[in-house]
Amino acid sequence: MTIDNTLVVVPARGGSKRIPNKNIKTICGQPMIYWPLKELSKSFRSDRILVSTDDEDIVRTVQAKGLQVPFIRPDELSDDHTGTMDVVTHALDWYENNVAPVDYVLVVYPTAVLLETTDIEEAYAKLVADEKCDAVFSATSFPFPIQRAVFEGEKQYVEMFQPQNFAVRSQDLTEAFHDAGQFYFCRSNTVRQSLNFGNSQWKLQKLRRNKVVDIDTLEDFELAESKMRLLGFEDSDKSWSFD
Repeated sequence: MTIDNTLVVVPARGGSKRIPNKNIKTICGQPMIYWPLKELSKSFRSDRILVSTDDEDIVRTVQAKGLQVPFIRPDELSDDHTGTMDVVTHALDWYENNVAPVDYVLVVYPTAVLLETTDIEEAYAKLVADEKCDAVFSATSFPFPIQRAVFEGEKQYVEMFQPQNFAVRSQDLTEAFHDAGQFYFCRSNTVRQSLNFGNSQWKLQKLRRNKVVDIDTLEDFELAESKMRLLGFEDSDKSWSFD
């Protein structure tokens, strides 16, 4: 399935501190960013995918796979405090000023090594089918009811955030989800207006927990690689590139 009228933005800053060069660090035999780009190529033409980066090494890595990087992200959008949507808005503005207008924007993180096009296609279908929906994002369920979460209070004695739920059966509590850190599929106006969970209508694209990993530390990285190998990712597919 080829998805049209959509710009894909992959925000890939080069300044990771906890894992140096994280976005191009080798995982299962390939630079990390390779895996989501390879999956994206199943549904999007290369001229619809923009990697937004401030790092020349990332540019060379991406271009080696046949994907052009038409601009270097400005310094003011490349520090630790810049939000994802600021970067995405910059990429959207560049694309619409230099190429063509788009109806939808798909944001995919370079750490989304377990990305699957089937989830993206389902999210797209949800967004198109519901005119009131502003965006769909990848999410997964918490493994334990968050209504029974505890914290250390005074003198480190345990307290519950919601003590009224102490005796409520798990099956009677509302299932809770969290951002899976893979992708956001948005209407282009959602990006331009800086809409978020609190001021607009968003839907979930639910992922299985075994397909989700947040790569922030070396331990996360090792876990991600283990999951990839268990799920059959192969490091021999080195000949792949964009047409």
